[in-house]
Amino acid sequence: MHSPCEASPDPIPLSSPPGGDGSFCPRARRRLVLIAAILASALGFIDGSVVSIAIPAIRSDIGASLADAQWISNAYALTLSALILVGGSAGDKFGLRRIFITGIILFIVASLVCAIAPDVSYLILARAAQGAGAAFMVPASLAIIAKAYPKDERGRAIGIWAASSALTTALGPVLGGFLLSAFDDSIWRAIFAINLPLGGAAILLLLKVPPDEATGQRKLDLVGAVLAIVAFGSLAYALTAPAAEADQPASGATAIFMIGGLIVLFGFIIWEAFQKAPMIDLSLFRIKAFSGANAATFFLYFALSGILFYLPMLLIAGWGLAEATVGVLFLPLSLAIAVLSGPVGHLSDRLGPRLPMTVGSMIVAAAFAGLAAVVDSGMHSFWFAVFPSMIVMGLGMALVVSPLSTAVMTSVEDEDTGAASGINNAISRVAGLIAVAAMGSLAAYRYTSMLGDKTASIPGFGEPSGELSPMLEAARLAASDAAFSAIAWVTAALCVLSAGLSWITQPASDKGAKVTTARE
Repeated sequence: MHSPCEASPDPIPLSSPPGGDGSFCPRARRRLVLIAAILASALGFIDGSVVSIAIPAIRSDIGASLADAQWISNAYALTLSALILVGGSAGDKFGLRRIFITGIILFIVASLVCAIAPDVSYLILARAAQGAGAAFMVPASLAIIAKAYPKDERGRAIGIWAASSALTTALGPVLGGFLLSAFDDSIWRAIFAINLPLGGAAILLLLKVPPDEATGQRKLDLVGAVLAIVAFGSLAYALTAPAAEADQPASGATAIFMIGGLIVLFGFIIWEAFQKAPMIDLSLFRIKAFSGANAATFFLYFALSGILFYLPMLLIAGWGLAEATVGVLFLPLSLAIAVLSGPVGHLSDRLGPRLPMTVGSMIVAAAFAGLAAVVDSGMHSFWFAVFPSMIVMGLGMALVVSPLSTAVMTSVEDEDTGAASGINNAISRVAGLIAVAAMGSLAAYRYTSMLGDKTASIPGFGEPSGELSPMLEAARLAASDAAFSAIAWVTAALCVLSAGLSWITQPASDKGAKVTTARE
């Protein structure tokens, strides 16, 4: 899932060219910018959800383990979350059009490498390159619209972009699911190959648009980005390692990577604290409402990412459902956010963000708890058990997304809104990175614990079952349910924690949200 705040990570320079109207782009060519931004956004938004559905096919086709599957997701999330703030600054420094095109090129080249990857190692490396491309592409897609359209037309253009993004996000997994169901497991490669024509079309449209003016004033915090990649990569590896060693003695490497990651993370914080132009403005975290909103973001998006990555794995590899059916999972979330975010945003303006954020988080918690209870009961019905829980979850997230954006934006001064949005965006992605790593280890531990001495005779969690005797198949199914249930109960608890943080840290009315005095 993408961040609740999808604005550009840095303020967008809007200086007018001589005789212009606040835009670098002639009126006749602005639509080209909008279409290109929609196409590029589709690449980034669809990628995560479709790959989640394709994971069982990828594991079957190239023999990836559960830990490998986690890194197929996390390699992308790691470079994206660590570099996205650098990507936003690069757009200001070198020009949005130039950085946008560069990001798209890197993304589609990496996608082609994914499509032809001979083994899992190549695929993981290519996914990391994809994430780096997305880090420059995603922030530029919205920023270039804001810079291409004058203020009086900007809202309508961004609305079209947002609606189109919601539509592609909703339909992508459905179409990907049908594709995976219609062909054998090797068809997963086509999911990455389709990025070439989409990205190529976006580049051709952008080449017909004049370049925007580069400010040249932004300093890129490359050292901070490297420290972030090392820190979060080490922590993710330490959390992923138990999934690979669930039936083996714990390795000392796990502790080494965990301690090392924490040390580098501390070094990253120190580095950012002493930079004149830091990647993350740590002083913003002195604001109670800002810190609370970001903490709530972390726990809520941790929970959401954990469910949306491992639920398709359970349904496809565990229950044997078709990918076409499982692709429908993402529809309630996308459609609810698209339809309800506007009205909920107006409600948040009147009541303040605290109530909708709290109630929405509790609804998501109830959805995940209900999902855990259904799985525990052994009721293997997608349409009567799983899908209704996803509808409830979608309604809850729709109550949270817009107020959460409001909470982040109104908690800081106007000149800090770009930085605040970028931080919130990065935190939501780091939450997903850690969730996929940690919840996979929890699932592996629970799965092997349930199987006991049958572990050696049964494929791992999320792997296709193959030919098993009825007794072993029943044990595998029960263990798969127990593994996912553990994830669902933990994520439900984290949503409750997010609700509590929202209630404690957010003002009841937006009148008290805006910071007008010095930070304390």
